[in-house]
Amino acid sequence: MKHFALGRLKAGAMNKTEQAYSDYLQALQNVGEILWFKFEGIKLRLADNTFLTADFFVLTKESFLEVHEVKGFWHDDARAKTKIAAAMYPFRFISVKARAKKHGGGWEVEEF
Repeated sequence: MKHFALGRLKAGAMNKTEQAYSDYLQALQNVGEILWFKFEGIKLRLADNTFLTADFFVLTKESFLEVHEVKGFWHDDARAKTKIAAAMYPFRFISVKARAKKHGGGWEVEEF
């Protein structure tokens, strides 16, 4: 049986996985691999009263805007919202999941 944390963090607060990914993005920015990133900076409207607050918007060195969703696991509604947003907006949508250190660490990437 899986156990899930109750409640959500305050808006703008990162969980441990999001903080680790933010640190990773900062390292990429420091070496010029990306130009900019922002945590929960943009909310995308999907329908009336339905929004996706993306974890990170990332501006690549080629000046493409990407949406990065950081997940430990997916709730069905979050995956559906991401797929809908990917169909509606002209950004590259990816999800990232921390890879276990015993499997080499880093990030597993899924593109939508």
